[in-house]
Amino acid sequence: MPPQNAIELTTKPDGENGAASKLLPANGNGKVKGDDPPTTTLIVPPDGGWGWLVMVASFFCNVVVDGIVMNVGSFLGPIRDEFGVSEAEVALVSSLLSGFYLLTGPFVSALANRWGFRIVTILGSVVAASGFFVSQYATSIVFLYVTFGFIGGVGFCFIYVPSVITVGYYFEKWRAVATGIALCGSGVGTFIFSPLNAMLIESFGWRGALVAQAAIVLSCIAFGAVFRPIQPTEVTVTKDADTPADKGIRLGEGLPMVYTRPLPEGRYAYSMPNSSHNTWMGANPNYQYPTAAEIFRQGSGHNLDRRPSHTSGQLVSNNLQSTTKKLEKIQKRLAGQMTPDDTIHAHGFPTAHHELNPVGEADEEETENGTLLAAPEQQTITVTTASTRRHTVSGRRPNEPANSRHGSKRTLNDGARPMYRDDIFFTGSLARIPQYQSQTSLGYHMSVTRMPTQADVEETATEQCMVCPEAVRRTLATMLDVSLLKSVSFMMLAFSGFLTMMGFFVPFIYVRQRAIAGGMAEEVSTFIVSAIGISNTIARVVCGLLTSFKDVNALHLNNVAITLGGIATMISGIYITEAYQFTYAGIFGIAIACFSALRSILVVDLMGLEKLTNAFGILCLFQGIAAFLGAPIAGYFTELTGSYNASFYISGALITLSAVLCYPLGMVNRWEKQRAAKQDSQKV
Repeated sequence: MPPQNAIELTTKPDGENGAASKLLPANGNGKVKGDDPPTTTLIVPPDGGWGWLVMVASFFCNVVVDGIVMNVGSFLGPIRDEFGVSEAEVALVSSLLSGFYLLTGPFVSALANRWGFRIVTILGSVVAASGFFVSQYATSIVFLYVTFGFIGGVGFCFIYVPSVITVGYYFEKWRAVATGIALCGSGVGTFIFSPLNAMLIESFGWRGALVAQAAIVLSCIAFGAVFRPIQPTEVTVTKDADTPADKGIRLGEGLPMVYTRPLPEGRYAYSMPNSSHNTWMGANPNYQYPTAAEIFRQGSGHNLDRRPSHTSGQLVSNNLQSTTKKLEKIQKRLAGQMTPDDTIHAHGFPTAHHELNPVGEADEEETENGTLLAAPEQQTITVTTASTRRHTVSGRRPNEPANSRHGSKRTLNDGARPMYRDDIFFTGSLARIPQYQSQTSLGYHMSVTRMPTQADVEETATEQCMVCPEAVRRTLATMLDVSLLKSVSFMMLAFSGFLTMMGFFVPFIYVRQRAIAGGMAEEVSTFIVSAIGISNTIARVVCGLLTSFKDVNALHLNNVAITLGGIATMISGIYITEAYQFTYAGIFGIAIACFSALRSILVVDLMGLEKLTNAFGILCLFQGIAAFLGAPIAGYFTELTGSYNASFYISGALITLSAVLCYPLGMVNRWEKQRAAKQDSQKV
C-alpha cells in the first residue's frame, strides 16, 4: 500500500524506467494520463495592485482590534463599581481578552491555512461582535469573563492573525513598507479609542459603549472580504533528456527520506515515510517536507545533493539565467496588469501561449544573473498564470471534465497554503534574509514554499476530514513543535517575551486612573494613552526603516528600547504632571513598538527562516499566558498597597528584566551555532 502522505509530480514519459516501476501513483489508482513535464505551483506576490487594498483593510482591522484591546482600562472602573469586585478581579476581564487574543494564534493560523484569510476574518468579526453585544446583559463579573474575555478575545485573534500575515503574502519588494503601514493601525487605534471610549461611556454607560463597540467590530467583515486569495503560479521544467532518478534523497541531517520512483509514463511520486504519521498531531512540521525548489529539481533530474536543513532553502545555480524583469512581468500579471493568458517561457520551444520575455535571452537592460535552478541550456522554464494552470499536484489536467474524479472540486489554490511558506510571519524587509539575497526572486519563492501532500489536496477536493484536515494538523504540528524548546537561544527569547508581556498591558490599564488620582484633569488624562498610540505609530515606521539596513543589529535595538521602556515605567510615578506623564507615554510607546516590530526579525536572525513559523506559535503561547497573569497581579498589588505606583513598579521591573535577559543572547546564539556545527562535522 503506498504511503498516504505523498507529493506527486509529472515528468516526460520514460519507457524503460516507467515499465520497471513498482510504486503506484500518489492517487492510488495505478493509472496515469498525459505526459506533463515537471510542474509545481507557488505563490508569487503581486507586489501591488489589489495588495494595496489588502494593506488598507489590514490597517483598519488593526485599528479596531488593537484600539479596543489597548483601551479596555476605560471600562474597568465602571465595571468594578457596579459589581463591587476587587482590582484583581476586574483586571482579569482585560487580561482574558488580551490573553486569548494571543494564545489562540496557532489554532487560528491552522484554520486560515485550510479555509483562507477571508473566511477566518469574517468569522472572527461575527464572534467578537456577538461576545461584545451579549456582554451588555452581564449580571456578574464571571459573565464578562466568558462573553467579553473569552469570546471577544478568540474573535479578535481570528481578525488579528489574518490581518497581520496577509499583507506579507501580497508583497515582496514592498513587504516591509506595506506591513509597517498596516501595523501602524495598532497605534492609530490606540490613539482613537481612548477618547472615543470615554465619550461613549459618558453618553451611554459601559453597557451601551460595549454595544457600540460591537457595531464597530462588525466593520471588520467588510475589511476581511478584501482578503481574497492569490492565484498560484505554475512553474514547469521541460527537458530533452530522460530523468534517471530512482533513489531516495535526504533533505537534511536528521530529516526523513523523500523517496522517488519512476512511474508509468514518467510520473514521479514523492512520499514521506509512514512513520511521519506517528506524531502526536498526525502530521510532521513543515521543515520535514520538501520545498517546491527541491521537488522541482528532483523531478527534472538535476543535482540532487541537499544541504543541511538550516540552509536547505537556498538554491545553487550554474547554468540557467533568469531575470528580475521576468518576475516583474509575472507580478504585473498577478496585479491585474496583463491578460490571463500570458505565459513566460524560454526561447527555443513552441508554446500555445503568448510569449513575453524568454528566460536567458539577451537584454541590455537586464544585468542580474539568475539563480533559479541548476539546469542545462536546452531546458525550458515555463511560468503559467491563472487561466492556464494545471493541477499536477492533485492530478488534474486541463482537458479533464469538471465533474471528473480529479476535477470535481479543485480550485486554483489547491497548491497554495499560506502556512506552508517559511516566511509567512516575517514582517521585515526580505533584504535581511540570506535566501533572498542569494538568488532571484522566483527562486526565493520556490525555496520557501513547502508542498502540500496528495492527501492534503484530496481532502480539500472531496471535503473529507472537515473537522481536522491535514492542512490544519500540519500547521499545528509546525507551530507547536516542542523540539524548538531545546534551543537555549530560543528559550531566552521566549522567557524575555513572557516577562515583557506580563508588564505590557499594565500601563494601558492604569496610567489614566493614576493620573486622575494624582489630580490631573480627567479630559487631559484620557489622552495619555492616546500619546502612547502616537509614539507607537511613529516608532514602528522608524524601526522598520532602520531594520531595512542589514548592518543594523536588531537585537541591540530591541535591548535598548525595552530597557528604556522598563526603567521609564518604574519611575513614571515620580511626578503626576502633564509634561512628565506625556513624556513617559512617548518613551513607553517607542519601547512597545520595537518589541512588536522586531520579534520576527530576531527569530530569523537567531534561529533561521525555516524555524520562524514554529517560533511564532510557541511565542504566542508564552505571551498569551503572560497576558493572563500580568494585569491581575498588578491589580492585586495596587489594592494591597493602595497605590497605583505598585503596579508600575512591577510592570517596569518585569520589562527591564526581560531586556537584561536578552543582553547575552547574541553570544549564546553564536556558541549554540558553533556547537551545532561541531556536532555536524563529527557526524560526517
